[in-house]
Amino acid sequence: MKYDREQFKRILKENGLKVTRQRLVVLEAISSCPEEHLSADEIFALVKVDCPEIGLATVYRTIQLLSELHLIDRINFDDGYVRYEMGSAFDREQKHHHHHLICSNCGKVISFQDDLLEELEEKIARTTGFEVVDHEVKLYGHCKDCRRK
Repeated sequence: MKYDREQFKRILKENGLKVTRQRLVVLEAISSCPEEHLSADEIFALVKVDCPEIGLATVYRTIQLLSELHLIDRINFDDGYVRYEMGSAFDREQKHHHHHLICSNCGKVISFQDDLLEELEEKIARTTGFEVVDHEVKLYGHCKDCRRK
C-alpha cells in the first residue's frame, strides 16, 4: 500500500492529533518495507537512522496510535513477536487485509491478495444475518525453498 505523507497528515489532523516528526518517521519506516512484517524493535532500528534522538518508548506509543488509526496493522504469526505492516486507512477501496502464508520450517512469510472468502461471507450473511466486515487468514505449510530440500 502506498504511503502518502499529505494524506497521513490529514488523517492525524482529522483525529485531533498533532503532526510530529516522530509520527512521520515511524510511518515512513514501516512504509519503506512494504513486503516485510516488522517488529517494534525493527521499526525502532530503522527510525534511529533518521531520528537518532527518538526513544523506544516513543516508538511504542507511536505504533499504538498508528494501529488505533488503522494506519498500520498489527499481526501475530505465533512466533513470539507482534509485527506491523501498512494498514487499510490509505486504501479506502480495500475491504479486507491481505493474507499470509507462513512456512513452518524456516518462518518465511509470504503475503497474498486473493480474497477467496467473499462467497462464504455472502452465504453467512444470507443464512445468519451476520455481516463479516473483516477477516484474517494465516495458512501454515512449507515454502518452495523448504520443499526442495
